[in-house]
Amino acid sequence: MITKVKDLPYKRYTIEEAKAAFDVFRRAAEEARSADELLAARAALLDEWRHFQTASSLSNCRFTLNTRDEFYQGEVEYYDEVGPEFSDLATQYAAIMLDSPYRAEMEKKINPRIFRQFEVQRKSFSSAVIEESKKLNAMTTEYSKLMSEMKFEYNGKELPLSVVRGDLSNTDRAVRRAAAEAIGRGLQKHAAELDRIYDELVRLRTEIARKMGYKNYVELGYYRMGRIDYNAEMVARFRDNVKRDLVPVVCRIKEEIGKKLGLDRFMFYDNDTYTAGPDPRPVLDTEGIFRAAQQMYDEMNPIASQFMREMQEAEAFDVEARDGKWGGGYCTGFADFKQPFILANFNGSSGDVDVITHEFGHALAAHFVFTEGDEELDVGGMETAECHSMSMEFFADKYMERFFGDQANAYRLKHMLDALSFIPYGVAVDEFQHIVYEHPEYTPEDRKRVWRELEEKYRPYLSYEGIPYLEEGTRWQYQMHIYESPFYYIDYCLAQTVAFGFLIKADKDYDKALADYIAFARQGGQKAFPELVAEAGIASPFEDGALAGIAKEVLRMEKELTAKL
Repeated sequence: MITKVKDLPYKRYTIEEAKAAFDVFRRAAEEARSADELLAARAALLDEWRHFQTASSLSNCRFTLNTRDEFYQGEVEYYDEVGPEFSDLATQYAAIMLDSPYRAEMEKKINPRIFRQFEVQRKSFSSAVIEESKKLNAMTTEYSKLMSEMKFEYNGKELPLSVVRGDLSNTDRAVRRAAAEAIGRGLQKHAAELDRIYDELVRLRTEIARKMGYKNYVELGYYRMGRIDYNAEMVARFRDNVKRDLVPVVCRIKEEIGKKLGLDRFMFYDNDTYTAGPDPRPVLDTEGIFRAAQQMYDEMNPIASQFMREMQEAEAFDVEARDGKWGGGYCTGFADFKQPFILANFNGSSGDVDVITHEFGHALAAHFVFTEGDEELDVGGMETAECHSMSMEFFADKYMERFFGDQANAYRLKHMLDALSFIPYGVAVDEFQHIVYEHPEYTPEDRKRVWRELEEKYRPYLSYEGIPYLEEGTRWQYQMHIYESPFYYIDYCLAQTVAFGFLIKADKDYDKALADYIAFARQGGQKAFPELVAEAGIASPFEDGALAGIAKEVLRMEKELTAKL
């Protein structure tokens, strides 16, 4: 019998317990007389630390479900406070493994990529920055709580951001504009707080980096993302390729959409519109979406089918948008219980269906780790993890009649073109963060100027003119990754290119492409990202010409889909 997520027992795992477990490991490591003895001590430590990770994840989950829950708010604050101490223990653990005289032998017995992760871990944290790291965690939580509880006056009601954003894809342009203006006015009310929090986050991250011997936070940020398969120079080349090979194509697509819609200027609130007809929205309510999703996975793949049933039986989804709930979406996991969990905020838009595919892709990969993978390598780097989710979105395209009825092709077209259009936006987010952390002295006005310049560079077709506050260059302030997870966002862009690779393969041979995807997801982080991509028969995102090839195929499929509308 599967335990429901709401019934999973929670017990705070204290830092004292984590330290005691580490002391046992350290003594065992000192006394070890073979690689096997040290690996046995490591296994015992990981078994113990799994409790810490589970408790931290479970408390954060329950806090995001209701940010006004005082008990779980207190638990999140506790883990924010002791998290840096745990990171220090993890760094000491990595050092012991790296410096062991049995390292060479251990690398033959466990995946050597684990040792590459240890090397990054040692570079990413120091006991000298524990206090600053505690303050950083607290500031990040403050931002998360602010965005979760922020209200936007819209249609005579006070609504959360996730609900208002749903109307940015409304068929009626006046409705779209009203939604954008409501978002701008709502953010403007909290402008001082948003600037203050980001000022402090940049200051703290810069202070931590310099205290650890780095020039700025950029290099340290990459280490903290656990990157072992690519670096900032490769990302910069990728951004250049996007500017050269994708931006002109996206501009042309948007120009053609604007003509079909009869627009004299393409505005921010037009960006989610792709056809002159009605915006494709699910023809099902929430319960119907879940029924259709189960039927889809039943037909798609037996592993996905059974796992979806288990997720629903465990009530491992929370998709209702409500007051006090965290406004984003995520998939997390509770390792002690081998249970993934998905949070989202349905708003009646096509994005509701994307959740049931995107986050499910994450959950399926987590399921593979829990049942047959390597817990230290997990699902891989975030670029690999996002491949699991974004690719699953495209594999679900085959079944969209279940969700959208006769608007299925309109959805497919929107989904594909929106994904392509996303990449320039995503690299703008990434470049923004590089500039900000290379210039930590920048004022709020400087950052707004930088954002406006990047919008002009990567999305020159788009205008914010006349939209309160957003026209100043503040769209980035509700992109929560910028505040909470610096340098994460580029992983979405890299993964999106891989997902397009799977879409193109599926267009030619769906079953073969799906089998390659399942093999890709099952391996998690056990192989390097470039190796996984190559084995799947997909061009690396960093390969020169890869983006141009994707754009060519997307334009071909766009023509075919448009003919069916």
